[in-house]
Amino acid sequence: MRVTGERIVTSSGGFNASWQRHAACYSLAAQFLDGGTVLDIGCGTGHAHVLLAPRRVVGLDLEPEPLGALAGPCVAADMRNLPFAGDRFSSVLSIHSIEHIPDPEPLLAESVRVLRPDGVAVFVTPNRLTFGMPDEIIDPYHYREYDPLELEAVCREHYRRVQIYALFGSPRYMDFFDDERRQLRSLLRKDPLRLRKILPRRVRQILYDYKLTRSRIREGSPGSEFTTSDFELRSDRPEAGLDLMAVCSR
Repeated sequence: MRVTGERIVTSSGGFNASWQRHAACYSLAAQFLDGGTVLDIGCGTGHAHVLLAPRRVVGLDLEPEPLGALAGPCVAADMRNLPFAGDRFSSVLSIHSIEHIPDPEPLLAESVRVLRPDGVAVFVTPNRLTFGMPDEIIDPYHYREYDPLELEAVCREHYRRVQIYALFGSPRYMDFFDDERRQLRSLLRKDPLRLRKILPRRVRQILYDYKLTRSRIREGSPGSEFTTSDFELRSDRPEAGLDLMAVCSR
């Protein structure tokens, strides 16, 4: 598979920190899911098939490229138009997907449609307040980012019960995270007029991939020592968390 700065496809070298953080979201979401069939929306390389076992997982991703290597059933389709019958799944899981569409309403409506009435849906997305810059979407693959109140509000339009949790990192991970934030601020200071905003999205994606991939594949890249145990899920102070997790039921 093509290695980029955006899609998590390998745990090697400097990519490990993102890989483990992504995998931790699956592991920590498992406590909210029953033993029935799970729909993993935006499944990517298939963390759910391993980390949610022995549950049966059906993966769905817009890009067919990563699906061939998955350990379980998968479908290439748009998350806003799910190719499944209603009330099909016991649980719906969407990790780092909702931020990739301009309007979350079709995804949320479709998740309700395919979810059994007593099922649980879990949506995980980076915290806008800590991910990049609170007042600007830096990641050119993201169309919309959320703080805890914003994520709860959009989910409550479709789900009766919504509980917001947040992913927090260990002290050693936060040292790594803070260093990356300093590097980002240093880079952005080179463009004080924010001329980056006028570049076409595809050009920004190419530059973003180039910068992140080069920084992560260089020899001695930090982050190779992290594991999923470097992360925990808490319900207090979600505004300070790394990722947000909305646990929703009808």
